[in-house]
Amino acid sequence: MLIFSNALFDYAHQVKSLGNTLFELLSEALGLKPSHLTDIECNQGQVLLCHYYPPCPQPELAIGTSRHSDGGFLTILLQDEIGGLQIFIEDQWVDVAPTPGAFIVNIGDLLQLISNDGFRSVEHRVLAKNVAPRVSIANFFGTHIDPTSTRIYSPIKELLSDKKLPLYRETLASDYIKHYYSIGFRCENCYFSLPVMNCGM
Repeated sequence: MLIFSNALFDYAHQVKSLGNTLFELLSEALGLKPSHLTDIECNQGQVLLCHYYPPCPQPELAIGTSRHSDGGFLTILLQDEIGGLQIFIEDQWVDVAPTPGAFIVNIGDLLQLISNDGFRSVEHRVLAKNVAPRVSIANFFGTHIDPTSTRIYSPIKELLSDKKLPLYRETLASDYIKHYYSIGFRCENCYFSLPVMNCGM
């Protein structure tokens, strides 16, 4: 067990480093200085979840993981060769084929909010079609580790102008977390359900 724990902590450390690099690249893609997203602590609140899906000989009777988008800033996913992950794009579900040695990176709802739609979160699901056990490891960067946070999130001011108005109201992190978990996976499109800014208000 100790060997497994050490390996898991080392893995989490390496993925945190990868996340920091990705946040630098995403900052630059938005036209900001490379450290901007880490300066506002998007790389904090790291949560690592290991998923195990047992063999499913009757997939028509199983749910898998239903349609949803991730609530944080960024998700780095490692999946095995079994597959089953799908993303929703252009009104259809598309398989995400496993690629040995590759990670899957998902934009989360909070990054959509602060980037003012510069980046869009992606709906996804997992089908229970595996005839062998399926394992995946998801690393989430977000605020969900601290539901008492007093941090406020809103579109980044440097991304706004007279021609690019804010699309979302500012939101308290704790309120956002409550909202996200109150919705859960039950809505057909919980892709992004924070209040949209009414520019006439």
